[in-house]
Amino acid sequence: MKTKCLIIDDEPLAINVIKNYLDQIENFEVIKTFTNAIECLNFLKESTVDVIFVDINMPVLDGLNLIKSLENPPLIIVTTAYEEFALETYELDVLDYLVKPIEFPRFMKSLNKVNKRLENNTAVNKPQNDRPAYLFVKIDKKKMKKIYLDEILTVESLKDYLKINTTTGKYIIHSTLSDFTDLLPSRDFIRIHRSYTIAINKIDAVEGNSVEIEGLRYTIGRSYLEEVKQIILNSSL
Repeated sequence: MKTKCLIIDDEPLAINVIKNYLDQIENFEVIKTFTNAIECLNFLKESTVDVIFVDINMPVLDGLNLIKSLENPPLIIVTTAYEEFALETYELDVLDYLVKPIEFPRFMKSLNKVNKRLENNTAVNKPQNDRPAYLFVKIDKKKMKKIYLDEILTVESLKDYLKINTTTGKYIIHSTLSDFTDLLPSRDFIRIHRSYTIAINKIDAVEGNSVEIEGLRYTIGRSYLEEVKQIILNSSL
């Protein structure tokens, strides 16, 4: 099942940027685009979507008032050239705030937030064969890789990069461990060290201040030890 998206912006060029980005991701689908918010409101009276990408500075009805007018809004991602509205939009519970020009890596971070929120709330990003949740990561300049969360074993920090170890392969991406861990469901993953986040259900053994996964031992950092042991204890029978 694809995630249905609307794009609202009075600049066609800006619409094309977002649409081109979304066209590269197989589980996202642009249902319709609008150059004014009034037309979007009329459309939403008859249709539902999962995500709206909306500009703020538009004629007649601006993006902020559009968001305020929605009784049951879908996920909202603001796309704007202005930084000063960020606080007000977060008070409206927007999912993300993207400042133009929007770089693709930053845009992908928003899409992974969408996947995580939909997984937690409605499981929309679970395919019909009931495969678990997933996210997309950029593994080189042109390739996006879908990674199923239930295949992740560990995530290892390599300074400005991460190594994602899965049951099907290893992938190097440009990200911080904190940012990537924030995308993962906290019920399934835990950070155990400044250099490691692990899948809780992939732990084979716990000994002292370390855990074993797939025959390899990972040290639990001193500042993480109490929380990690408590979570492991709570997940035990």
